[in-house]
Amino acid sequence: MGDLLVLLALLWTSGVQAEEKHEPEEADYRLVGGASRCSGKLEMRLEEWKPVAGSDLILRDAVVVCERLGCGSALSLEEKLQSPLLPTWMITPRCLQSGKSLKECAYPGNLILALELTCSDSIRLLNGTSMCSGRLEVKSSQSDQSNRSWSSVCDADFDHKAAEVVCRELGCGPPVVLQGAFYRESEAATWTEAFQCAGDEFSLLHCRRSGSTRHTCPPGRAVGLTCSEPVRLVGEGASRCAGTLELKHQGEWKPVNFYGISYKRASVICEHIDCGSPVSIIDKGSSYKSVLGIRSDCLPPVHALRGCVSPQDASGISHVVCSDSIRLLNGTSMCSGRLEVKSSQSDQSNRSWSSVCDADFDHKAAEVVCWEHGCGPPVVLHGALYGESEAPTWAEAFQCAGHEFSLLHCRRSGSARHTCSPGRAVGLTCSEPFRLVGEGASRCEGTLELKHQGKWTTLGSYNLTSNEAALICKHLGCGSAGVLQLQRLPTMTMLTLVPECVSSGSALRECVSFLFSFHYVHLTCLGQSFQPIISVSDGNTTLDVQQLSIRVSRGSSFIISCSIQSQHLGGFFKLFFTSSNTAHSTIQPAVHHCAHFLFPKAEPAHQGNYSCVYVVTVFSQTTFSESHVLSLTVSDSTVHLIKVVLLPLTPPLLVAVLFSCWKVTRRQRRHRQDNMEMLQSNMSAAGGQTTEEEGTQEDEENSTSR
Repeated sequence: MGDLLVLLALLWTSGVQAEEKHEPEEADYRLVGGASRCSGKLEMRLEEWKPVAGSDLILRDAVVVCERLGCGSALSLEEKLQSPLLPTWMITPRCLQSGKSLKECAYPGNLILALELTCSDSIRLLNGTSMCSGRLEVKSSQSDQSNRSWSSVCDADFDHKAAEVVCRELGCGPPVVLQGAFYRESEAATWTEAFQCAGDEFSLLHCRRSGSTRHTCPPGRAVGLTCSEPVRLVGEGASRCAGTLELKHQGEWKPVNFYGISYKRASVICEHIDCGSPVSIIDKGSSYKSVLGIRSDCLPPVHALRGCVSPQDASGISHVVCSDSIRLLNGTSMCSGRLEVKSSQSDQSNRSWSSVCDADFDHKAAEVVCWEHGCGPPVVLHGALYGESEAPTWAEAFQCAGHEFSLLHCRRSGSARHTCSPGRAVGLTCSEPFRLVGEGASRCEGTLELKHQGKWTTLGSYNLTSNEAALICKHLGCGSAGVLQLQRLPTMTMLTLVPECVSSGSALRECVSFLFSFHYVHLTCLGQSFQPIISVSDGNTTLDVQQLSIRVSRGSSFIISCSIQSQHLGGFFKLFFTSSNTAHSTIQPAVHHCAHFLFPKAEPAHQGNYSCVYVVTVFSQTTFSESHVLSLTVSDSTVHLIKVVLLPLTPPLLVAVLFSCWKVTRRQRRHRQDNMEMLQSNMSAAGGQTTEEEGTQEDEENSTSR
């Protein structure tokens, strides 16, 4: 998303610079058939004039065209049937976002749909973070186009009523910020009249105006304006935080189809309308004649949704449910953060967010909050975990039973607190609402499900890889490796896990989108302790690799054992050996998750580094993992003992030993890559086959044993 926004910002800036440095390129582009020269069917001339058609363009892509025509901000972008079918110039959004001109992006095509564009004629917002923000500039209403120029407006000649008119004229919501120098200084001339608007005028130039003595505007006093996005949720109930997503477009509220909407994107909507976190998302059938489409790859910040509108009519409508009175801020996922609560007053303007002191909140209340957010049970309840709060303190203590529908349905008692001590505002981490459901007893194997609208729902997906399967297992607390199957559903599912989002490291719930899928995810995680343990025994004493290095006496017998905690039977262990002049391995089947390698008589040739590799095949997919490294020394002592090298040491000697072990490990790793290649080539030999070198070693050991 960051790269896309950077490209768009560069595009926006390049368009502004082009407007300031060049005359409008009217010889190459034009809008025909509209009410003014800034509206109509878009045509472009290369060899000849032809209509322009776009492939998956959105409204913010039209900004460049409006600027090149010397018009203001883009207001609407539509596709209209042209009859008969005519040759067209085609343009793509990717080319426009690269900063190239329309002419550079054009190529011949034949489409029955042509673009119709409406730009504002006399106002524009520059250098903003969205199509509804920026530094205001106004163009005079003279009939002579060549003498019309853009002028900035001084804040002393502009007020909130005038801001309301500008926001409405640009198709945005009411103004939220009116501040000079917010969007860089202006190099344009200063508008020489003061605006005296009533607030209901059709356009800014329809307002009454009076003469102004200003010919320049002091630094930092040019009008900068941020309008709200014209977005709302409309439902059957009383809550303004749940319902059909609608966007005001060309003066009318229209339902929106946000195909591919995810919980992460829905949080943008919820935040914008001052609600809490998204609880559920769904796409419903529609009886509406006209539904606005939102391009699926458009990832807007909180105030840039309008620029994502596509000219193509969509089918179906997006339904979003946000929490009405609670939210989690500054968390690492949608299920974590600092808790804030909003009062249940009916007057929305007087409702404000408040933090909660941990003395007025307990684990039962945390269960209610997590459930209300659509998350799993609470796992961490700790103050100051997600930053300090600047919000006022909630003045009541929550006394929840744990089964309430929402936090504000809990019993409450008065609290004497008006402030919360530093570090005592409630910080909460809820678990992710996912599970694996299968026929066996293991919670780490089965079909992936999400708790959605209070019910467990099978999740669809596509193109998941073993890397993403491992990340899912990690999220579920089932280790860092998994075996994946995508199995076909008898019917399609509408909630899908997006692989690109999972691989980015995002929380799983943020990666759930409303997308159709015919496959569900069956996953077998390979356990939390999927790392073999290597140990050595002389029959009396057992030492493991935690002691880094061991010493055995020459001629004595010893056993190296490999073991693992795994939910799968079978597989085999390979014991790798490396020394300064040789490297080889030996295979033993895993019996009850263990294998024992007997050395009847310790010889100097046994001195070196050992490690265990466990190999298992599940659903035709083979995985392996390696233990820590064990360093073994064979001494000439006549006493039959295993002595630990790392006895209590002085700090300098300890450092020296650790450094020596690091060098041994480093040397062993140089051999390990070759060993792993050998392992992969021999995976089919899991039934106990060995390489020629391994077989030689085993024969020698067996003959010694006899």
